[in-house]
Amino acid sequence: MTAAPAIGAARQAARRNAKQRRFVTPEGIDLQLEIASAGLRFSALLIDLTLMLVILFAVTLILVFGLPGGAGQAALALWLVGFFLLRNFWFIAFELGPRAATPGKRLVGIRVVARDGGRLTVSSVVARNLVREMEIFLPFAFLAGSAEQDLVSTATVVLALLWTLILSCFLLFNRDRMRMGDLIGGTWVVLARRSKMQADIGSASAHPQADEPQFTPAELAVYGVYELQELERVLRQGDTALRRTVADTIRTKIGRPLTGDDEQFLSAYYRQLKARMERDLLFGKRRANKYEEPQ
Repeated sequence: MTAAPAIGAARQAARRNAKQRRFVTPEGIDLQLEIASAGLRFSALLIDLTLMLVILFAVTLILVFGLPGGAGQAALALWLVGFFLLRNFWFIAFELGPRAATPGKRLVGIRVVARDGGRLTVSSVVARNLVREMEIFLPFAFLAGSAEQDLVSTATVVLALLWTLILSCFLLFNRDRMRMGDLIGGTWVVLARRSKMQADIGSASAHPQADEPQFTPAELAVYGVYELQELERVLRQGDTALRRTVADTIRTKIGRPLTGDDEQFLSAYYRQLKARMERDLLFGKRRANKYEEPQ
């Protein structure tokens, strides 16, 4: 009896570890991310589709009651165009945003990331979402068009449903829970739940040591807000090997020798970079990442 809880905990840990993936950023930062389950992804899709239907219903009411009676054809054309734009650009627009998640994904706590560790590109987001048109919308549009022309048959219905089922259930048969769109676009969908706010690293080192390194404005200018956030994650993780890798990457980037206390070096760089960015913001200057030219 006493062994049962331990066995259950071990199985749960094994399932959780099976979902863990290495996510190496361009700076060499090794982050551990957890693949989102099929249930979470399906829930997010249902939420997004529900929101889209609510918007379409509201637009339909506006067109029905807001346009004169003779404008029926124009209203139908506007509705069809609106439906096309909504179903194609809802997912693309939200996933290209800073949170890389639609409202449905945000509600269930998941987001999209690039499998190569870089930033999401327009091409990858567009590719992963255009495939959804073939997975879901195209078969149902075909059925609706056939029904209007009395061409729909049992074989047509079965074929359309089978096509949708095969493509939509593809994520159930691979360990990374990837849709066909993820496979083509080079993306993962991972957990992105918010954690409780931790103590500010900068305030913890508000009183620097006398022998800590000092960095020039030019050395601090090579990185932006994105890299500052990644550096904070490294400092919070407490992984010695990871700190060594990141510290050596920064030293090489700014031309410093590959020696010294890694934790002290990273803490000093983080604190001074953060202070510099806070000062720059007072003058309206902001650099999103190392690829963006300073303003």
